[in-house]
Amino acid sequence: MTSNDTVPYDEDPRDRAPQFVLPLVVRIEKAAPPARTDALETAARAVLFLLSDERAAGDGEWARAVADWEDGRIRKVVRRARGAEWRKASALPGMAVTGATAEVRVFPPVPLDGWPKELVKLQVSGTDLDDPEPPAAPDLTRPVLWINPGLEMSAGKAMAQAGHGAQLAWWALDDAARDAWREDGFALSVRTADPERWAELTASGLPVVRDAGFTEIAPGPTVAVEGGERYCPLPRLRLP
Repeated sequence: MTSNDTVPYDEDPRDRAPQFVLPLVVRIEKAAPPARTDALETAARAVLFLLSDERAAGDGEWARAVADWEDGRIRKVVRRARGAEWRKASALPGMAVTGATAEVRVFPPVPLDGWPKELVKLQVSGTDLDDPEPPAAPDLTRPVLWINPGLEMSAGKAMAQAGHGAQLAWWALDDAARDAWREDGFALSVRTADPERWAELTASGLPVVRDAGFTEIAPGPTVAVEGGERYCPLPRLRLP
C-alpha cells in the first residue's frame, strides 16, 4: 500500500480528473514556535480528525470535496500563520487540533487553484522548526510514522508527509479500529528512523508514502507506517 502521490502524471488516469488539495495551517508565533516533532504529530492527527468527522462522510457538507480529493492525488499543503493571519484562517470552516506545543488547523479539500483568499497568501516556505530536546522513544503500542533518515525536509514538508502516513494507517483499519483510535485521540508518534531500521521498514511490506517529487525532494519513499498493538488490525502491519 502506498500513497497515491506516487505515479507520474503521464501514467496515472486520476490526473485527468480535477485536482484537489487538503490545506493545513500551522500556527507559528515568533515568541513561541512549536516543537518540530509535536508539529508533525499534530498535523498527522489533524488529518485523521478531518477524515473521521461526520461532515466528511455520507451526506456531510465536506463529503463531496473529500471524495473528489481522494479520487486524485492526496495532496496536502502546509502553510504557516500568526497573529491576524491565524485569526482570519480560524474563521473559515475547518478543525483546530492542538498538541503539547503545536496548533494546526485543517480545512476541507479545495481545488488546486481555488484556495480561499484567507489562505492563499499564507507562506509555505520558511516553515522551519526545531526540537528543543530530542524526542522520547515512540510508544510502540500505537502507530509510529517513521521518516526516511536520508531526506532533508522543511517542517512544513515533513508535516504533509506525516499526514500522508496517517491517512495510509486510517485506510488500513476497519470501522471498529477507527473508532478505538479516535477515542484515543488518534495517539501516534512521528520519528526519524535510523538507516538500518529504515531499510528494514521499507523491505517489510508495511505501508510506505512515496512522494512524487514535485517540491523539495526527489521522488521516492518518505514515511513508513508501523502499526501499534492497540488497534486491530494494525498489528498485522508490524514487522515480522
